[in-house]
Amino acid sequence: MQPVRSHRGQLEHFRRSERSCVLARGGMVASSVPAASDAGVEMLRRGGNAVDAALAAAAMLSVAEPMSTGIGGDAFALLWSAREGRLVGLNGSGRAPAAATPEAYRARGLEAMPTHGILSVTVPGAVHAWETLSRSHGRLPLGEVLEPAVRAARDGFPVAEIVAHYWFLLERGGALRNAAARATFAPEGRAPRFGESFRNPGLARTLERIAEEGARGFYEGPVAEAIARTSEEEGGLLSPSDLAGVESSWVEPLTLDYRGVTVAELPPNGQGITALIALGILRELPPPPEDAEAESALAWHHRIEAVKLAFADRNTYVADPEHAHVPVEALLDPGYLRRRAALVGPKALPGAVPGLGRGDTVYLCAADADGNLVSFIQSLFMGFGSGIACGETGVLLQNRGAGFTLDPAHANCLAPRKRPFHTIIPGMLLRGGIPWMAFGIMGGDVQAQAHVAFVSNVVDHGLNPQEALDAARFRYLEGNRVVVERPGAPALEGGTLGERLAAWGHEVVQPAPIAAEQFGGGQAIAVEEGGVRVGGSDRRKDGCARGTLD
Repeated sequence: MQPVRSHRGQLEHFRRSERSCVLARGGMVASSVPAASDAGVEMLRRGGNAVDAALAAAAMLSVAEPMSTGIGGDAFALLWSAREGRLVGLNGSGRAPAAATPEAYRARGLEAMPTHGILSVTVPGAVHAWETLSRSHGRLPLGEVLEPAVRAARDGFPVAEIVAHYWFLLERGGALRNAAARATFAPEGRAPRFGESFRNPGLARTLERIAEEGARGFYEGPVAEAIARTSEEEGGLLSPSDLAGVESSWVEPLTLDYRGVTVAELPPNGQGITALIALGILRELPPPPEDAEAESALAWHHRIEAVKLAFADRNTYVADPEHAHVPVEALLDPGYLRRRAALVGPKALPGAVPGLGRGDTVYLCAADADGNLVSFIQSLFMGFGSGIACGETGVLLQNRGAGFTLDPAHANCLAPRKRPFHTIIPGMLLRGGIPWMAFGIMGGDVQAQAHVAFVSNVVDHGLNPQEALDAARFRYLEGNRVVVERPGAPALEGGTLGERLAAWGHEVVQPAPIAAEQFGGGQAIAVEEGGVRVGGSDRRKDGCARGTLD
């Protein structure tokens, strides 16, 4: 096993990160807000395990990063269970209301799914997922795990720097769409500023009810009644029976070998298979130079083209497998991936078609001294989700219904009790069947492409978790359009990275100067030789990794 590498001592090296990895011999939590990492570590010190730590961090993020996540959203998890000696997956995404049909939407004058408002709402699945994970693999009572989040919501918390930035932009842009949302998240008529203390007493009461009654305290009783009442008042379709019928699903993770490392993702209705398709294409292409002194434009070209081809398949086939045929085995078949890789040439493809016939989020990960490793992601989808809050509950509803279409011929056509196409994906790497690294990157469509870049950075270039997260990324848009984070970086082949990619046919788009989240924000924890935990937290976010020594 190779020792952990670092470029921190090389001040001018292009792969040098401005952050050092966090090391620990006991447990570790990495998240996008320090208070959430602290909440997770608090559970570890109380005798909890990685599941307890992950859930405490997720609950805290629902309080401290409310534009990105909340108990009105969904959650997914990959878990290496040391007790069982295996990798398990949990799909905690909610479904469309039972009354949601294309005809019902067209009767309201809609020809496409709305991206905001009450008709973009699907049933929140996160709280049920919390309880499912806690009961099956946690060590502490869920009520104890929620204590830090309850304290923060009740007593207030200082708003982090990046969180304040996007809170301001979203509030100013009208993302808070009903009176309850504005009263809850802009109580003084504006977003809280960096460093100001913010309280959400309604959410504190809701979390206390969940702590006392479990998920039933959310999906039944006063909180559920407030959600259903808000839906009715806003002209939505969500009913009490939709909430009472929520369920999470245990699923078998999908895996793919990438140059000797097993990459694990969750199956559809999430887009994890997109990352596996792209990596399967990439492994058929020549590996990039590991120790180059500048960015290899050719390596970037190969990644972009692999993602482009994978997106064509994603946009056509990935849907809820209970309602549509998703050809998972065919899409990951080695022969198919070789044929797709053969389409990658020296010039950018003008577009890509499917090969078979016919985003705001939070990510966190946690490890414990017993060998459990959790990769967890939770989201409201777009900033502040639907923009609809529910009375005095502090609950903001997600807008995952935007993942549907009203086209009856499409796999993602809206249907009652159907799960929408989902962007959020937790990832994990294994070596020799042993869990090595939990990782994930938030950011809507960028997630699968950022997974590809992260895995290549780790496997092909030998980067440590912090370096792999902090490395420059791209965001493929459509056609030949791609946003490059640092287009002016020197290219190994001469000139700048942006110039070289443009010469090969890519339409290089400059990144927006105030939108760091267009490239996502990730976390990672590796379990290295001797049991040392090595944590990284993305420079694009406020967060950090925290660890325990025993």
